[in-house]
Amino acid sequence: MIYLREFYLPNAETENDRFYNERRTCYNTFYPYFIFPKLQLDKIIFEPLTIFYGGNGTGKSTLLNIIAETLKLKRNAVFNKSSFFNDYIANCKSATSNKIPSESRIITSDDVFDYILDIRTLNNGINSKREELFEEYTENKYSNFKFRTMSDLDKLKAVNKSRSKSQSKYVKSELMDNVREYSNGESAFKYFTEKINESALYLLDEPENSLSPKRQIELTKYIEDSARFFNCQFIISTHSPFLLSMKNAKIYNLDIIPVTTSGWTELENIRTYFEFFEKHRSEFVDF
Repeated sequence: MIYLREFYLPNAETENDRFYNERRTCYNTFYPYFIFPKLQLDKIIFEPLTIFYGGNGTGKSTLLNIIAETLKLKRNAVFNKSSFFNDYIANCKSATSNKIPSESRIITSDDVFDYILDIRTLNNGINSKREELFEEYTENKYSNFKFRTMSDLDKLKAVNKSRSKSQSKYVKSELMDNVREYSNGESAFKYFTEKINESALYLLDEPENSLSPKRQIELTKYIEDSARFFNCQFIISTHSPFLLSMKNAKIYNLDIIPVTTSGWTELENIRTYFEFFEKHRSEFVDF
């Protein structure tokens, strides 16, 4: 499915005209102006799977944020804007093939990191509650409590419950909202599977962060299936060889000027991996 078909950035002429008569001296940056004309990039044509690849500082994340803000996509984490960011996106244009669904969103590394911290905090709270319940169970089970008035009814119920259950069953019954403690990688992968639903446009900024190679392969398959079977479109910035290898993905190589599309095996990072493993091929014979 293609929702966003094309996106147009201000070209060099437009940017130069915008600042020709600029007299302000209180700014030391006009970000995000003057990034993409250097790359000779002013038009992007999208496929169901489109990837932005390039080294640090080439503008991959900036490009995703520009698209997300222009389209007014949902987002959780805030990002650094300059005084000229809104002015810049006012000069951007887009063309769609289908109406962009309201559930479309951008997912950044900060979103995933915040989610991991939330899970960790919640689990820490549950661990504290669990310790309190252990003490409560022991106190109730072996107490000499005697029921005297109706005000003692709740205490009586707690004592009876403790005496009728094992410690583990008592604690589990009291922790109805118990949350499994996930590893960071498990939590990150869980976040993507929760946020990526059917029929929407998703912008993913380096989703491989916090994911092991195995989890990156699982996420690659999840994204491929979502695009193929569930009417999703993805625009992704990544260095991950697993994500870059996605079938039928269109890859914009921001390391080349002018920016061109490349096959994943032509990319510098991938060639570096390949040469490294080729050099150590003999060490893998037993596998």
